[in-house]
Amino acid sequence: MSPLSNAYLKPEQCQQMERFYPLQVFVCEECWLVQLDQFESPEQIFNDYAYFSSYSTSWLQHAADYCEMAIRRFGLNSESRVMEIASNDGYLLKNFVAAGIPVLGVEPAANVAESAVKAGIPTLVRFFDTGLGQELAAEELQADLIVGNNVLAHVPNLNDFVAGTKLALKPGGVITMEFPHVVCMIEERQFDTIYHEHFSYFSFTTVERVFAHHGLTLFDVEEQSTHGGSLRIYARHTENQALEVGKRVHELRAREERLGFTTLARYVDFASDVQRIKSNLLLFLIQARRDGKTVVGYGAPAKGNTLLNYCGVGRDFIEYTVDRNPHKQGHYLPGTHIPVYPPEMIQATKPDYVLILPWNLKDEIMCSEAYILEWGGRFVVPIPALEVLSRVVNLQAAAVEYQRAGVAS
Repeated sequence: MSPLSNAYLKPEQCQQMERFYPLQVFVCEECWLVQLDQFESPEQIFNDYAYFSSYSTSWLQHAADYCEMAIRRFGLNSESRVMEIASNDGYLLKNFVAAGIPVLGVEPAANVAESAVKAGIPTLVRFFDTGLGQELAAEELQADLIVGNNVLAHVPNLNDFVAGTKLALKPGGVITMEFPHVVCMIEERQFDTIYHEHFSYFSFTTVERVFAHHGLTLFDVEEQSTHGGSLRIYARHTENQALEVGKRVHELRAREERLGFTTLARYVDFASDVQRIKSNLLLFLIQARRDGKTVVGYGAPAKGNTLLNYCGVGRDFIEYTVDRNPHKQGHYLPGTHIPVYPPEMIQATKPDYVLILPWNLKDEIMCSEAYILEWGGRFVVPIPALEVLSRVVNLQAAAVEYQRAGVAS
């Protein structure tokens, strides 16, 4: 049982009832789609959304690199049109705007879309579906490039969503989607990426089948390191034979079958791995408490709320967490009621251990917060296996990423 992972609490809400929902993940034995039951409407989940993409330095660089690649690969110019679905605060589209390419954002969370509009990004405050795809087609506003980063997993009506992208795409246009790869989720035991706003989890085998059902062919795929291991798929109208299906499509499909991701056993074994992670984290926290050590968190991501609620960890083990996002500061984590402070709180209190909840950003975080080593503090990473780090192992690589993004390390 778990609360909605992005339902951060204001101080006065901590004394009120919270809604908890079953968090169970299922797999289809025919198409191998991994999916949750739907307990809450998307309107409720995204009513007052706390996730703003612009607060992750590495993610901003990832977006900028993508835009540079897309402009070059697809020959985009001032006559083109780029549409991003779930465009958040305009973090990605601003790169196309800077290049003089017309854009349109579609973002259902009004509070987040407001930031994009203020930044000069035209944004529709709507959920994307077949209806909107039909409207865009009727108004001749179809796109040369449709971008969807970490949105495909968030839609409960998957078929309606994909059908809408076909309608909104120009005949010679391209769709790119990025999403966590279920192969990485299972092999790296990333169970905390499972939460109620993520309705689906995809292998390449499954997503190829879904898109083909709606007349869209995946002609290329790239494996990305983001979010613990993601796929970037490239789709075109099936009728558009100008873009040939590349060898990476065939190779990844074959590799997933070879690894057993078209058999039920590969998914069933996941549960015991998750239980082992819970046991190891609790053993560490109990021993730290017995030794009189202080443990705090870094980050307030949705994945962290799955981890903490599943493990039953509250303020009895973790005194507080910090986050760069001011929209989360001053709030409390759902379920566990751990308070969220600005990052400066760590320097002020000098804890013994800092548990990195967004483990996918551990290099970035350990670089920016390396000062905790000065008083003998240590970083703790819970997934895929518990690690206690007394030095920044990838400091040089992280510093390079910071310099690329124009941020002083």
